[in-house]
Amino acid sequence: MPAKNQDLHGNAPDKSAVALLLIDVINDLAFEEGEQLLRFALPMAERIARLKRNAREAEVPVIYVNDNFGRWRSNVHALVEHCLNDDVRGRPLVERLRPEEEDYFVLKPKHSAFFSTTLDLLLEYLQVETVVLTGLAANICVLFTANDAYMRDFRLVVPRDAVASNTEEENLHALELMRTVLKADTRSSNDLDWAELKRTTECRRGPMTAP
Repeated sequence: MPAKNQDLHGNAPDKSAVALLLIDVINDLAFEEGEQLLRFALPMAERIARLKRNAREAEVPVIYVNDNFGRWRSNVHALVEHCLNDDVRGRPLVERLRPEEEDYFVLKPKHSAFFSTTLDLLLEYLQVETVVLTGLAANICVLFTANDAYMRDFRLVVPRDAVASNTEEENLHALELMRTVLKADTRSSNDLDWAELKRTTECRRGPMTAP
């Protein structure tokens, strides 16, 4: 019996030193500050959509990590359909960032993308060393995820214009924490070169090999 299943997560073809994470962007924004957040989320969504297109061209896997909103019987399709077909505040956000067939999707029960989810295992089998974090909200779920990624020794990139919070002040404060405490690269999304990021990541630990 082999010590390790060589294909534990199925037939996914991706192997990449870098992964793009979209955090809580499938969101109906049905909470008190939702309208306020939407004002910042829509321009953010345009930048994330561009990052996602460029990531796909560079063969970088795209992983949606999304809150289950306390609905333990929820699933990916139900969340997307709710946000697209019901009259919810977050519909224009989801229209811009709806998942595609080749994307990965991880449901999370709490703030961090790593807490009680399959993300650790997925990143291991994709052989990811650098995570690029985008989405909502910078000062809550993105920050909690960044903290857990840092403790797992991932290289962190958090494009400063691809995350949003309820206020600019909260967003800037969270970005500064991630930059100074968690050593995150907070360059603009326009300055993110996927090929260069993959190359520099692979140089940290040598060429990638099969698990």
